[in-house]
Amino acid sequence: MEELLVRIGHRFGRVDLRRRMRAYVHGLLGPVGRKNSWQLAEHAGHRTPAGLQHLLSRACWDPDEIRDDLQEYVAEKLGTPAGVLIIDDTGFIKKGTVSAGVQRQYSGTAGRTENCQIGVFAAYSSVRGRALVDRELYLPKSWTSDPGRCAQAKIPDGRAFATKGDLAKGIIMRALASPLPISWVTADSAYGQEWRLRRMLEEAGVGYVLAVPKSQHVHAVGRIDFAIAQAPEGAWERHSCGAGAKGPRVYDWAAARLPVIDDFDGDEPTHDRWVLARRSLARPDEIAYYLAYAPAGTPVAELARIAGARWAIEEAFQAAKNECGLDQYEVRRYPGWYRHITLAMLAHAFLAAMAAAARTERGAAETVPTPSHRSPWRKSGDSWQLAAPCRRTCGTPVTR
Repeated sequence: MEELLVRIGHRFGRVDLRRRMRAYVHGLLGPVGRKNSWQLAEHAGHRTPAGLQHLLSRACWDPDEIRDDLQEYVAEKLGTPAGVLIIDDTGFIKKGTVSAGVQRQYSGTAGRTENCQIGVFAAYSSVRGRALVDRELYLPKSWTSDPGRCAQAKIPDGRAFATKGDLAKGIIMRALASPLPISWVTADSAYGQEWRLRRMLEEAGVGYVLAVPKSQHVHAVGRIDFAIAQAPEGAWERHSCGAGAKGPRVYDWAAARLPVIDDFDGDEPTHDRWVLARRSLARPDEIAYYLAYAPAGTPVAELARIAGARWAIEEAFQAAKNECGLDQYEVRRYPGWYRHITLAMLAHAFLAAMAAAARTERGAAETVPTPSHRSPWRKSGDSWQLAAPCRRTCGTPVTR
């Protein structure tokens, strides 16, 4: 912990701010019932919460600099060449109408429409562990179209409306420019259906396995669910997409490479585009759909593993909320949200790093072997072709 606090200490220009930051992070990690300003102050031995409230509201420090330090720390403690960046959002249920970005909107966390704030997050996952590494507060149009309301919540003047997909693209680009070693990106269908996000990843040369809705249109193929419905039974392979609470999460998977569109210079493509489907063993009518972009030669089992990695961010949300007070803040203004969330992410990353170190010391296996049974119809590692290759074109992405 001392190593981590020294790493970020220079971001706070005054000794009193560094002390308050240390007290705040220690409180987030401590045995505090509800991690709000009053209880954190009591845990730190402060007479009132005024100092910690000042740290979150008016003190001079930039939470984005702490985020950058956090990403460097996670890269050192959890980074591996096959690291996966996961995008998802989570809701923070709130009362009233003055908290920045709050309105009645659907929250996947609650599973219904609630009065809440929505944060778009990125988690980094590898065989060494997982941790939250970036965040953005979603501001609905009801906020960005009301300058007076934004001013009261201390929302910067230049903060215009951005969709959750736009926020995700910014988060991804920052992560790719950071020290985090990232080979893959995965996300649910709210983000996977954004063709601009997929194009951005392809241009960056980063592989992805992104969930899409069953109505997703695929170039030269049509609706993805209709295409998968025509797959022969022999096209379904049984793979695990990772370890769950009750053992390996095993599903049937169908995957097909999409027609190749040559590059301008005619070079052999280095990546393949895929459609992918996951079918429940117990309820075969439950099928999830994905679009994938992967280095040539990537096996279906690897695509299944990346698709399954998406659950790591749910586990990170749960741990950060339960153990580090991610959702227990009482700040209302825009700067306070970023400051609390960033320090809670820092506390969670410390726990993830300590857990990874403990596993290494115990000599525990980093991964759980997962069963993978290749169907007999597959010959010499060849893959199913969903459609005959189309004539050569240039530049246009094949999935939209």
